[in-house]
Amino acid sequence: MDYANPDALVSTEWLAQHLDAPDVRVVDATWFLPSQNRNEHEEYEQAHIPGAVFFDINDIADTTLDLPHMMPSPEKFSSKMRKLGLGDGNRIVVYDANGGYCAAARAWWMFRVFGHEDVAVLDGGLPKWEREDRPIEDGKLTVMEKHFTSRHDHTLVRDKRQMLANVESRREQVIDARSPGRFDGTDAEPRTSKHVGHIPGSLNVPVPTLMDKENFFTMRSADELKAVFDKAGVDLNKPIAASCGSGVTACVPVFALYLLGHTDAAVYDGSWVEWGNADDVPIER
Repeated sequence: MDYANPDALVSTEWLAQHLDAPDVRVVDATWFLPSQNRNEHEEYEQAHIPGAVFFDINDIADTTLDLPHMMPSPEKFSSKMRKLGLGDGNRIVVYDANGGYCAAARAWWMFRVFGHEDVAVLDGGLPKWEREDRPIEDGKLTVMEKHFTSRHDHTLVRDKRQMLANVESRREQVIDARSPGRFDGTDAEPRTSKHVGHIPGSLNVPVPTLMDKENFFTMRSADELKAVFDKAGVDLNKPIAASCGSGVTACVPVFALYLLGHTDAAVYDGSWVEWGNADDVPIER
């Protein structure tokens, strides 16, 4: 079987051929966990795909909240995109230094939430691009501002209240993209968390199971992705919401589902950093 939405995933070969196309814009959305001791800003300035602008998920966020990189307002998102030279009529390609499966998927999802559908993820991300000896540049990029029309699609985002109601109704299947140990509550969370475990009724689909680890962490084929979801007990004909540690890696199964034709899967933005620190929610272990 083929991807239902193949245009959402582009190869390094495709990007190399279209890098100078007037409508193509490249976005580096690299983000690292604090425990990785890496600076995404510095690494972007040291090496990025030519023409790429830096998309900072910690800055393009609602910074008034205590939770990390929560969704910004449509107005703030439009303003940030305008200053990055990203706007209406652009074919946007997002990548990251983790292989395209982490913050790149988060940025892809954010563009869709705010109404920009012509966005894709670079398969294999920066590691695959560099391994193939494709061009790299350094320094900061100066861009011309461009108008970005923002339309907020609330159906692609879930909050704690909605997730709590879903525990009772079970209207939506909940996918948890964390590792099995964190899902089970046997491993510690990378961030401060009062509780461990998972949202009751969740299905565990760890991000690495969706990737081809032997090929620069590229996305698995459609048949392989379907097999992963089937094995986890996910019914692709029913509504789905995804969760993770802080709303970033949850976007990877949502992206995989989009490739398979499931275009309306949502992300619980607060994820475990919110749920695991609340005392008014049920938890399974």
